[in-house]
Amino acid sequence: MPQPRTVIVSLASPDRFARIRRQHEALIGFHSERFDAGTLAHVVSVFPSQRSGSDDSVGRAGDGLPGIDLPGIDLPPTVDTVRVESATGRAPLAAARNAGARRAADLGASLLVFLDADCVPGPRLLLRYEAATVPDRLLLGPVTYLTAEETAALDDAVAITPHPHPARPDPADGEVIDVASDAPPDPQDPYALFWSLSFACRPELYARLGGFHEGYAGYGAEDTDFGFTARRHGIGLRWVGGAHAFHQFHPVSSPPIEHVADIVANARVFHSRWGRWPMESWLERFRAAGLVTYDAGVGWQVVSVGA
Repeated sequence: MPQPRTVIVSLASPDRFARIRRQHEALIGFHSERFDAGTLAHVVSVFPSQRSGSDDSVGRAGDGLPGIDLPGIDLPPTVDTVRVESATGRAPLAAARNAGARRAADLGASLLVFLDADCVPGPRLLLRYEAATVPDRLLLGPVTYLTAEETAALDDAVAITPHPHPARPDPADGEVIDVASDAPPDPQDPYALFWSLSFACRPELYARLGGFHEGYAGYGAEDTDFGFTARRHGIGLRWVGGAHAFHQFHPVSSPPIEHVADIVANARVFHSRWGRWPMESWLERFRAAGLVTYDAGVGWQVVSVGA
């Protein structure tokens, strides 16, 4: 009987390749023998960087990956890559996760571990996810957002003390916190806390949920949609203590005005599916900045340039 195989699934555009290499180096450092034995694999779904507004970023017709030649992808040979197209120039995050999951299933995955390109796994992340796996729950691990100094210290193999995001559960190492699908949504909807930075599930469960909805592209809302889909299917959440991941620092804007078009488009998709608006705090701040408008009849819209 073949041994169970865990497959890590990550997503990356070219600007994230260096972070994928750091992520993979950590996985190899913690689990080299498992890569050698074939009980662990790392799949990376590669997609083009979002367009800057110029058609120069669009690749040759038929190459399958705008702006990228596969032989030029500078990732370790132990990384299994999957190419994902973007017809619109918006990052196909949902489609890329689904493509990665399909590739993982082809590789015989018994457990899918999704890890954001910016995240470096802790030494026990995989072990804790594997020990906590059950058929009918999505597993979630605590994520620590590193400072610039902490991120630089990773190169020196300095041990980082976890200080996970305070808005999400952080069970003690080896313990779990289960959330039932009928958990009350007040005062905080636990399914709105689902995030794809670090989560795991069996491939059968991922297929049962239909993966991430590919109507979303670019930044925003697809995570919450996936969490809500899990609840609709009666699937619980399980926060796994000790399954730490560390999010590498990079500059961000708040609100993320560079993603305003994606956020509005994805918010409209979410509203059409769930009858409520996601990311309302960001949308309200965009409105205060004059970037978007809201009308009860048509919903949120981006203000046209020159309007």
